[in-house]
Amino acid sequence: MNLWRLARRNIAGSSFRSWVVFGCTLVVTGLALSTILLINGAQQSLQLAVRRLGADLMVVPQGTETRVETALLMGTPVQVWMPDTKVAEIATVPGVAQASPQLFLSSLKGAACCSASEMFMVAYDPQTDFTVTPWLKNNLGRGLKLGESIGGTSVFIPEGEQNIKLYGYYLTLRGNLEPTGTNLDQTMFLTWETAEDMAHKSYTQAEKPLIIPDNSISALLVKVAPGAKAHDVAEHILTDVPGVTPIESTNMFQTYRQQITGLLRAMTLLLSVTVILSLALISFIFAMAANERRREMGVLRALGATRGLVLRSLLAEAGLLALAGALPGILLSVFCVLLFRTLLIRILGVPFLVPSAGDVIVLVVGTLVMALVGVGLAALLPAWRISRLDPSIAMRE
Repeated sequence: MNLWRLARRNIAGSSFRSWVVFGCTLVVTGLALSTILLINGAQQSLQLAVRRLGADLMVVPQGTETRVETALLMGTPVQVWMPDTKVAEIATVPGVAQASPQLFLSSLKGAACCSASEMFMVAYDPQTDFTVTPWLKNNLGRGLKLGESIGGTSVFIPEGEQNIKLYGYYLTLRGNLEPTGTNLDQTMFLTWETAEDMAHKSYTQAEKPLIIPDNSISALLVKVAPGAKAHDVAEHILTDVPGVTPIESTNMFQTYRQQITGLLRAMTLLLSVTVILSLALISFIFAMAANERRREMGVLRALGATRGLVLRSLLAEAGLLALAGALPGILLSVFCVLLFRTLLIRILGVPFLVPSAGDVIVLVVGTLVMALVGVGLAALLPAWRISRLDPSIAMRE
């Protein structure tokens, strides 16, 4: 007697119950994998964004913390300024090893003088920079020259062009950084000299000039000295340097971390309720099926089938249904998350980085195992009960 043939025959003979189990498994696996993919992708995105910044602290003008974090993560244009005298003040704070200023700029929206609309641009000082420069040395073997830039993974030269035009100024793209899933992927990095040259020439080449206030910076990246604690240095900066706010790398993007935590709680609650209700329904369905098949199982036992075979046939039926529901649920989940990635970022308000192929495979296998185990456990008790029935009693009922 073929175990799997028996299981398939039982599935075909109870189409309504089979469709219910199939549907429950599809919904649970799809929701579970979507939740894991979204939370995992958002957390990875934040971690990579902090790593990309490459600083222990970021110092910004007081009251602009949320605006700067939103600009870096979600692409909202921002213009924040503070006096460049803050560089010298912060550099003398105990525990500060390096301090490098940056300018936050953006291209014009829908202007003919810009081939990219509202592109976020970060100008850095090559003399003090410790974030972009190491990547340049490893990948280009040198720093950027006047008129050169590097971009995030989503920055590209328009088709048919050889350069990127911003404010009527032609920039040569020398490379792309690894993806982070944040707006840093759409950010252009250029030297301070190139930014000033662009601003100067924009008065005659652009629809509107690029204005950089004199003696101003947007933010300051700080690396603490060996042995110093970033938290202690941040407190010194907060106390000794007025008008600025230091953000520790461990606390960077705190608003978005809280959003991800809230999203995780909400989706976990929804998933928990769905799983409990689905498994309860599946268990009820198998209990009904087992009760209706008492005579059939009694005949099988009378023909020589062991209790173990009866139990395994019912569990095989549960496994096949779980597999049949989990596979399309998993495929649908992965497809929707990848296809509607941009829409999900906009709706949920958090960054998202698509996990690597290896991570996705691990998550898919884990979800598949979860589905098989869950449905198997839901069917175990009814299957065990009917397998223990005496054949003569089962056949009389």
